[in-house]
Amino acid sequence: MDSRRLLVFREVAHAGSLAGAARALGWTQPAVSQQVRRLEAETGTPLVVREGRGVALTEAGRRLLRHAEAIADRLAAAEQDVAALTGLATGVVRIAAFPTAAAVLVPPALAALRERAPALEVHFTELEPPEAEAAVREGAADLAVVFRHEDDGEDVPGDLLREPLSRHAVQAVVPAGRPAPALLADLRDEPWIAGCPRCRRHLLRCARRAGFSPDVRFATDDHVVVQRLVARGLGVALLPAWALAISAQPGVAAVDLPDVDGRVVETLVRPDARRVPAVAAALEALRAAR
Repeated sequence: MDSRRLLVFREVAHAGSLAGAARALGWTQPAVSQQVRRLEAETGTPLVVREGRGVALTEAGRRLLRHAEAIADRLAAAEQDVAALTGLATGVVRIAAFPTAAAVLVPPALAALRERAPALEVHFTELEPPEAEAAVREGAADLAVVFRHEDDGEDVPGDLLREPLSRHAVQAVVPAGRPAPALLADLRDEPWIAGCPRCRRHLLRCARRAGFSPDVRFATDDHVVVQRLVARGLGVALLPAWALAISAQPGVAAVDLPDVDGRVVETLVRPDARRVPAVAAALEALRAAR
């Protein structure tokens, strides 16, 4: 199997069309099409099918793409290993992180990275954990900062490597001045404000363990909106301590509850990407900033 054809196939997969891949590579569309056909001949199975004005990957194509991403990572590692000898004089790293990590963890990490390697080109995108994980898997990001709740379990797909960075509490947010709850069940009769789908599932699990089903009246991902609703007495919520640290609003109180598990913050990378000096430097900066 020709590795160059694998890389052409990877461009087709990313672009979603032969024409898009041709533009990205600076080739003609027939040349790209010929490379894909030859790769299909080498593998003995179709890798793409026509879909509208573009192409979609077959099951074989999706599996082969993972290997193509690994090869691209190794080539990037080979290229940047040389740059590492001159202290990261060149290189690119693309980071994705969820919103509160983007506010708490990413700025000091990127500042330290710039001080260490001012010529390093860093790109950052704010993404929720499922989208950030997909970006790493698809090659759109080199590493992701994600979170899970402690009761989510350990089921991360084996094609990505995970490293814990830190843990912080998830707190009950109630109107200021009212008696603080001792347990989550003390809030069973309150209207609730829920956040992102992962946060809502966490709320429902914690409430189920506490013996009730929360009456969710409001849904918003905006931590400031959540606190302002709570301050007006319109409901209660669970928020991560990081969110409260960066945007604490008047009129609310945050309470640690023993029956609400916290968040674990982690990095996700493709295995071979750790060998890329720019990625390794970004991981080191994130560890130092935690």
